[in-house]
Amino acid sequence: MNANVEYIYDTDFRLSNEDEHTAWLVRCARTHGLNSVDLAYAFMSDERLLALNQTHLQHDTLTDILTFDDSIGLDIKANIAISIERVRENAQAFGETFANELLRVMAHGLLHCIGFDDTSEKKKNMMRKAEGACIKLFHVEHKSKKHVS
Repeated sequence: MNANVEYIYDTDFRLSNEDEHTAWLVRCARTHGLNSVDLAYAFMSDERLLALNQTHLQHDTLTDILTFDDSIGLDIKANIAISIERVRENAQAFGETFANELLRVMAHGLLHCIGFDDTSEKKKNMMRKAEGACIKLFHVEHKSKKHVS
């Protein structure tokens, strides 16, 4: 599979393990039968993401993620903007760790490109299930690496 994942930082936040996140995203993509992924994840403040939301979607609300999807079929190409502030607040509100909430949001962006959406309760449930499967892939990989002798 052709894969390219870029990380852009417009905040003090930095992923400590970009390579692990890239490998995980590629595994998620493979489980959905994709041919290629070309993703750019931009981590930013609420203020910056709000400005994007206002400019591109004419929404005047805070959000945790915006996905700009240029995918064609099984070839995924997208720019995904994530508010680190929203991820932190949502993690706290949902009783989740920041790391797991970040994984959920990152998977959410990819899943939108694949065709998942969250416009109804039924579709939200399907999205949550797919997010959970992706998060599990991340943790299974890391658990097996830690226990290899």
